[in-house]
Amino acid sequence: MTPPNSNSTTERTRVKEKTETDEDNKTVEDENNRHECPECEEGRVIKNEAKGEMVCENCSLVVEDGQIDAGPEWRAFNSSERDEKSRVGAPTTKSMHDKGLTTNIDWKNRDASGRMISPDKRSQMARLRKWQERIRTKDAGERNLQFALSEIDRMASAIGLPQAVRETASVVYRRALKDDLIRGRSIEGVATASLYAACRQESVPRSLEEIAKFSRVERKEIGRTYRYMSQELGLELKPVDPQQYVPRFCSKLEVSERVQQKANEIIEETAKKGLLSGKSPTGYAAAAIYAAALLCNEKRTQKEVAEVAQVTEVTIRNRYQEQIEALDIQ
Repeated sequence: MTPPNSNSTTERTRVKEKTETDEDNKTVEDENNRHECPECEEGRVIKNEAKGEMVCENCSLVVEDGQIDAGPEWRAFNSSERDEKSRVGAPTTKSMHDKGLTTNIDWKNRDASGRMISPDKRSQMARLRKWQERIRTKDAGERNLQFALSEIDRMASAIGLPQAVRETASVVYRRALKDDLIRGRSIEGVATASLYAACRQESVPRSLEEIAKFSRVERKEIGRTYRYMSQELGLELKPVDPQQYVPRFCSKLEVSERVQQKANEIIEETAKKGLLSGKSPTGYAAAAIYAAALLCNEKRTQKEVAEVAQVTEVTIRNRYQEQIEALDIQ
């Protein structure tokens, strides 16, 4: 038989537990949001990493001490010391098919002490290297990924793209492989399209012609694959700003800073009037540089500008004429 006051006892227990939980959560929030000194109530509490203390910067009150340092126990004063004392490996990377988690057998044929190993051991190590390379790619999907990522790295090195663009391109290609967008298309074409999409996402000014120059597929196929991938993967890519190309083109043409500033002004003024819509950003930037060089008495021929921007002279003449008419320059 249940006692008559059992329900009220249970209810009081629940209320007590809820109150204790709320107090604990409030304590955690107070500790996380504690920025003011509890003594002077004016200074800000800062962390002293060297001593492991929380100190008020106004009255120097030690609010908390004995904090655990999660960093290394050693100190390094330059990059060589840091590399020598570090006991961890390289960080994981998307630009390798195994994300850099596998091991490699060195080719130097030396033991841990630096001595040359015996001929019998050399043949054994050669067989181990061969099998280690084989087991790194266990199926066709990994072999596909390994070849594609090596192509991305080759083209990025030839063009001179930073590591961030290579990582982004690797992520885009992995998404395309996961969604089975490679079927019916060449691996080189999808890898090149991924690299171009990564340049667009990272705001690195590289035209499709520049990337196609170092690819093993035609520009037409790269553009078709890029449009298909951006639609299927939902890549939100903003239109390329022609001003991103101006510094690089001006550097190759060896013009002054005044020409570069004038070219940017021409692009800004004409873009406000709607001339940029539907135009190639490289050709638009090249025409602006050509016009700016003429206005600043640092003339460059249309052929020179066209070779740097990798566009035709006809494109430069057409865009130049439109820009001059829009600015009403005689």
